[in-house]
Amino acid sequence: MTVFYFIRHGQADFTEANTKIYQGQGYNMLTLSPLGRKQIEAAARDHRLKDAELILTSPFGRTLHSAAILSKKLGLDICVETGLHEWLADGETYEFLPQDEADRRYQELSANRGIHPDGEKCAWESAEQMRRRVMDVLEKYKRFHCVIVCCHGTVMEYVLGIPHPSNGQIVKYEC
Repeated sequence: MTVFYFIRHGQADFTEANTKIYQGQGYNMLTLSPLGRKQIEAAARDHRLKDAELILTSPFGRTLHSAAILSKKLGLDICVETGLHEWLADGETYEFLPQDEADRRYQELSANRGIHPDGEKCAWESAEQMRRRVMDVLEKYKRFHCVIVCCHGTVMEYVLGIPHPSNGQIVKYEC
């Protein structure tokens, strides 16, 4: 059995959101705020992580930055796994949606607890779709005893079945 410690990324720095290269999909390149860095530095001191052998991370800027801090503090290698990306407001075409439409779809996700309503065609990624892609990633790392998974709050909420985690929160998952 492998122990996976899921860690939600630290607070992102939104000061440059929707400027320069941080527009559209570039929004996902945002890194951590000073508070976000402190949140992950605190997580790195958690005794549960001392036996970790590897860090898996989503390719988004806020998770990569979090994983880099963890890597430096814990002396671990990082593997970027695209399957650990954030929830998709458009899980069919993977287009970056205007914020108001993405927010509307997130409200649908929340109102329906991650389940597409019967008989309705929904473009947003369901909890089951998130779970499948994340489990496909974890399957590749079951040869390890303990792995850190740096990812996103919505992914952790729906894949692990927990309340939406705070930035830097650590949740144990075994499989």
